[in-house]
Amino acid sequence: MSPALRTMVSSLRVRNYRLFAGGQIISLTGTWMQTTAQDWLVLDLSHNSGTALGVITALQFTPVLLLTLWAGALADRLDKRKVLLATQLASMLLALGMGALVVTGSAQLWNVYVFALLLGTVNAFDTPVRQSFISEMVGPDRLPNAVSLNSATFNSARLLGPAVGGLVIAAVGVGPAFLINGATYVAVLVGLLAMRSSELITATQVARARGGVMEGLRFVRGRRDLLLVIAMMSVLGTLGMNFNLTLPLLAKVEFDVGPASFGLLSTAFAAGALLGALAGARRTTRPSARVVLSCAAAFGVLECAVAFTPTFGLACVVLLFVGLAFIAHNNAANARVQLGTPAHLRGRVMALYMLVFLGGTPIGSLIVGPISQHYGARVGLLIGGVATLLAAGFLAFARTRARRRGTAPVAEPARPRPAELPATG
Repeated sequence: MSPALRTMVSSLRVRNYRLFAGGQIISLTGTWMQTTAQDWLVLDLSHNSGTALGVITALQFTPVLLLTLWAGALADRLDKRKVLLATQLASMLLALGMGALVVTGSAQLWNVYVFALLLGTVNAFDTPVRQSFISEMVGPDRLPNAVSLNSATFNSARLLGPAVGGLVIAAVGVGPAFLINGATYVAVLVGLLAMRSSELITATQVARARGGVMEGLRFVRGRRDLLLVIAMMSVLGTLGMNFNLTLPLLAKVEFDVGPASFGLLSTAFAAGALLGALAGARRTTRPSARVVLSCAAAFGVLECAVAFTPTFGLACVVLLFVGLAFIAHNNAANARVQLGTPAHLRGRVMALYMLVFLGGTPIGSLIVGPISQHYGARVGLLIGGVATLLAAGFLAFARTRARRRGTAPVAEPARPRPAELPATG
């Protein structure tokens, strides 16, 4: 194996991470299949309402706004593997329950609303724990690689899930897609149960105390290098990443295609994201702020380009590059935040990071959803692209001005080294 390839897959030498990644790719494929099915179900039940898609998105992500910071504090206190077992089991039961309603012909729009709210509540706890659990499996030396491989896993699933979901919906309907997703959670549950606890690099668990959440916020407030990343992510997460609203409308209304073709739009985005994740897997150092902002600016330009595509095929091609720019930004931002944070605060800081990324979605969906319904999906895409591009430009200008004034961010900490690397096998 060449040195470059060995670097790209170094985290897979860790047994626990292999189990985690294997379970994730199966489960996440089902999740993206379910996402496609949910969007199509909402459009059918609401007679192609962009507002209804916005409400679903708001309900699914509102719990992130309300609960994620508290969940991050829990992540620093509890056994992360046990928390993930509980959240994955809950997600499985929700998928099976919603699938049963659809298959029996009992599903109504309000059922989907309730399902989205409950699933969002589970995800509010699952996401910060899952993000901070990666470092426990591989340690800080392999963390940039593991973040990129995790994105590759996620986007491999995103590549397969919508395409398979579109075919399943076209062949047997929406309900089976939910049921299949429920079954895929078995893989991740088995992987978590099979892990060796002795090989996890766990930090000393934080004792329960008042002010735990505020401690994480105070830490970030004093670190301008982290604040820049979080500010950029807040804009991108709120206005830039509303493809769950714009792509269904782009496919069904603008291009007048069916569910199988709709899945291809998401698949094109995921293919680009997968390429970006694999390219980023060679990174072994903490990414710079310039990399984060450059990737965000590229994403903004390309999202605007999607809005002007005249044909379905060209939209798929441009979305390939949108996905590449998006994942390049996200991987750089994620690694920059995690490698700039001490282990005992990582759960809380990653909770804040995920809060601005996912928590802004309810706000953005209630803005972009109605606008896309009344003025078209292309306008919704333009809002996201322009907002992201302006934010990247403003933050780059502010950073350059601060450096010239001698008020640049505090010196970045040296990358921590683990007391010992996890056992491999």
